[in-house]
Amino acid sequence: MDLKALRRQRRAVFWGQVLPYLGYVMQSGLAVLFMAFLITFAAWYTSLILHLPPDLPIRWIMLLLAVPAAWSSFRTYLNDADIVFLRPQEYRLHVYFSGTRISGVVYKIIGMLLLFMLLWPLYIRSDEAARPLLPFVLLLVLLKLLFSYGGWQELHMASRSTAGVYRLLRWVLAVLTIGAWLWQPPLRSLPFILLAAALYYVVLRLPTKHKVPWEHLIRVEQAQAGRVMRTLSWFVDVPAWTQRVTRRPWLAWLGSRIPWSREAAYRYLLVKTFARTEPAGIVIRLMILGLLLIWILSGGWAGSAVYLLFVFLIGVQLAALRRSHRDSLWLQLYPIPESARGNAFLHFYMQIMLPAAVVLWLPLLVGGAGRWSSVWLSLAAGLLLILLQRRMQAKKWARNADEE
Repeated sequence: MDLKALRRQRRAVFWGQVLPYLGYVMQSGLAVLFMAFLITFAAWYTSLILHLPPDLPIRWIMLLLAVPAAWSSFRTYLNDADIVFLRPQEYRLHVYFSGTRISGVVYKIIGMLLLFMLLWPLYIRSDEAARPLLPFVLLLVLLKLLFSYGGWQELHMASRSTAGVYRLLRWVLAVLTIGAWLWQPPLRSLPFILLAAALYYVVLRLPTKHKVPWEHLIRVEQAQAGRVMRTLSWFVDVPAWTQRVTRRPWLAWLGSRIPWSREAAYRYLLVKTFARTEPAGIVIRLMILGLLLIWILSGGWAGSAVYLLFVFLIGVQLAALRRSHRDSLWLQLYPIPESARGNAFLHFYMQIMLPAAVVLWLPLLVGGAGRWSSVWLSLAAGLLLILLQRRMQAKKWARNADEE
């Protein structure tokens, strides 16, 4: 069996299912919106480089945008049947996974370097002690290779809790190493980075690992494939994919106050779905990243633009819940009218979006001394954006109800 050809065939089959939908995505207006965003961003970025603010926290910006070098993910294209039919080839699967490891690193390095080169003019003009270009690029590439190796080892760890600890260690190490490079002289930072990398490589070999963790790799692959299809579902109807369920006991209180009644049944289902599936994790990460970026840029209109962007992104993630149980048989058997489901979704949508918009606005309030008019206009624009998104979702529910 040619394992490399098998992986190429599976990759072609998967993307062959995705590519036909991209035309509909472009027809939805995304291409026009993306081009408008590029033009606006180019004009704003050129103006920013030509008129640099004296107090621009460029090192914090570089740290924030370089730390994702710790991000690691791999597409294996494994499925449930492989546990039976591919297991006899387990001793040769390093051949199959070689393409997975290469593609899981190369494309991320290319994206990271493109972002780095975009920020480089701003960095060298803002930081008087800017690091040289080639050593900086080499450091990022080597760290990316190291963290990708760590992410691959985490997938094979026998204990999921241990893998979670190592995942946290990977991100903490990224912050420490890149922060040391940005703030400390090279003669101090390089020995620290080399020592930290060596210790990280050593401790990665300590946990017990499976040669091929079949069940876990299949779950991860299903989650990643489902993430691609859910992204497409923002623009066009696509087949439903299995979602990864994550226990989050600290979010259980979200549904505890909902009364046990027929009218609140669908709202309870939405709350539990949100708390246990991927949208909750994405919303939390967007909130944390948004708070950091808005706080860094809170002194100008860029902070307001970033604020509106993150309000929009969180709204898009919540809108994905509308399709979570679209094909569920039980919703057809249980007597909940489509209009009641729509009202429950819109109530839940506003219940999450309004507090999120206010929390994201707080960095603008704290750092907006002297520009109160723009601060309050940002909040008003955020609330207006939420109302527009709610209205769009209400129209979609009404359209679905008419079709049924």
